[in-house]
Formats: sequence, C-alpha cells, structure tokens
Amino acid sequence: MRLKFIGTLGLIALGSSALGVSARPPAATGTVTGKVTYTGTPMKMKPIDMSKEPSCAKEHSTPIQTQNVTTGPGNTLEWVVVYVSAGDQGTTTPSQPVRYDQKGCEYLPHVQVMEVNQPLTISNDDPVMHNIHPLARVNTEWNRAQPPGSPAIDTKWAQPEFIPVKCNIHPWMHGYFVVLKTPHYAVTGPDGNFSIKDLPAGKYTLTAWQEQYGTKTQDVTITGAESKTANFVFTATPY
Repeated sequence: MRLKFIGTLGLIALGSSALGVSARPPAATGTVTGKVTYTGTPMKMKPIDMSKEPSCAKEHSTPIQTQNVTTGPGNTLEWVVVYVSAGDQGTTTPSQPVRYDQKGCEYLPHVQVMEVNQPLTISNDDPVMHNIHPLARVNTEWNRAQPPGSPAIDTKWAQPEFIPVKCNIHPWMHGYFVVLKTPHYAVTGPDGNFSIKDLPAGKYTLTAWQEQYGTKTQDVTITGAESKTANFVFTATPY
C-alpha cells in the first residue's frame, strides 16, 4: 500500500512538471519602428495621360501621377520596402495568397511584397485587355495577356528578387513585385512610417529599398520585448 501511495505521488509530480513546461510563456519578441525621409530635391512626378483609354481615364477624377518617387509631408517617402536582410531565422511559406489588381489602368498596390513561393493572384478589374509583363532576371521572365473578365493569373516566385512589372499595352502602367525570404518586412505609407513586429532576440540587418534611389542599411539588436527605432534618409536628386 505504501509503495502504491509513493508511486501515485510520483505521477502527480511528473504531471505537474509537464504542465509547467507546456504552460511556459513564449519567448518575448521585439519591434522596430521608424520613418523614411529624403534630403535634397526629388524628381517631379508627371501626370499620366490616359486619353487613349477613356474607360480608364474616367475612373480618375484628376489624372494620377507616376510613382517612381512618391513623397509626403515632412520630406517623407512612400512605397519604400523595409525588411530584415540578414539575421532572420526563417519561417514556413505562407499559404495565403497576395493580390495584385489592375484597375483604372493602374497597378494596385504600386509595390506588392510577398515571400518566396507564396501564392500570387493577379486580377484584371478593367473592361480592357492588359498584358502583364514581370521583368524578372533571377526568376523566369514571362509575359501574359489578360482580357477583361478572364480568370485571375495564379503564380509564385521561387527566388528572392525585386521585379519590375509593366503592361505592354498601356506603357504608363508600372509597378514592382518584391520577393523576400523573410516574413519581417513593411512598406511605408504617405507618412513614411513603418513597423516590423515579432522579432526574436538577435542581431539583424535592416534594408530600406526605394525603386529610384536604391538601398540603405543599418543594424539593430533585439534583446527581448522592446521597441527599437531605425530611421532611413535617402538623398534625392531631381533626375
């Protein structure tokens, strides 16, 4: 009877120990926030003439502008991709697809970020034909017509790359596919701000990419549940 009682206590102790392990909170993660701005004089964006495609022109109350350099108040830069370029521990490929829409003869969004092998869905919401042409160099380049009302194009990219995208029918249509091997990235809005969350403890290199001005990098170290600041400043030129 005594042996049975001791054995029962042992099982209770083991169960409590196992419970303690499973209830252990996950490791704390950090966040990097910042702003992307410019010094100097940026190139002037030109209004886009869509008169040759009236169905698209009427979708815009005022002509839209080219987006190579999109600026905001306080010398901020929009459409800058900030991402972890070194130090990331990797992750599984997301199964949720990202969307790239053609509406009003414009690419929405102008810059679409995705991870390697993440599904990409390309849709034509216009009553006119588009011819989407990603100018890949590391991945395989392709060129496909997409008539109005046709099914979405489903694809993905196997290698990291910054891929310019154009429409061979409407030469003003221009955008980017940014294919990364990290889930830790952000794209700046009109205020130039970004936030990269859920970074485990470690040392990282952050890269900010802007399609006209190239890249800037800086290192940041995360030690736990903390918020770090990393600002980037590009030198703008009027050409």
